[in-house]
Amino acid sequence: MQITDLKNLLEKVKSGKLSIKRALEELKYLPYKNIDFANVDTHRGIRLGFPEVVFCQGKTKEQVVKIIKEIVSNTGFCLATRSNYEIYRSLRRIYRDVEFNELSKTIVVGKKNSKIKKTGLVMVISGGTSDIPVAEEAAVTSEVTGSNVDKLYDVGVAGIHRLLNHYERIRKARVVIAVAGMEGALPSVIGGLIDKPIIAVPTSVGYGANFNGISALLTMLNSCTPNVVVVNIDNGFGAGFVGSLINRINES
Repeated sequence: MQITDLKNLLEKVKSGKLSIKRALEELKYLPYKNIDFANVDTHRGIRLGFPEVVFCQGKTKEQVVKIIKEIVSNTGFCLATRSNYEIYRSLRRIYRDVEFNELSKTIVVGKKNSKIKKTGLVMVISGGTSDIPVAEEAAVTSEVTGSNVDKLYDVGVAGIHRLLNHYERIRKARVVIAVAGMEGALPSVIGGLIDKPIIAVPTSVGYGANFNGISALLTMLNSCTPNVVVVNIDNGFGAGFVGSLINRINES
């Protein structure tokens, strides 16, 4: 349930179009519903403006499908991350409106039912082509949570002219999500060029001393550029969600 749904429900009760008994049925599962192996947060949309997102990694296919069905029955749509083709194939048997992004490993169910309008601009920039899967997770997340998204990939500091060539395009964004592995210098460079918030995403891309993304994480955490904040290694979803929240902050 979204905040607009709750308002509509209360308006119907006030006008007499809906009985109190029926309204109580609609609100029965606030703030969550237990389905044995999971407590589905049906209140998430009211608190954050977007339903609970399903993190598929570590869950069985059957668990993921059951959780998604519960969320979709309550909100009309759902985002799932760290998914796979098998889960997508199972969902295709149930829903017509299912999108699977193979790069980002995200699934969006019921996108056409989403009542969230896109606004502003979040720009997702990757240092290298190997960082694109994480960047795509951020891009998909920002888009479905209500942001227009522009993507600029493989413009890392090893060939910084590639980035500088898009300076005017980058300046148009309200928020920039900078995704990079190796030494992770990209967010600091972008932060020194523009006056917008930069969400840095370290990736696990790199050779041995990269320590699966720790070197990039430490570089980003130690950035001297004051408009840079950092999320966890490979956390494209977290960056995309927060980026969209910042982008939409003056639209509510």
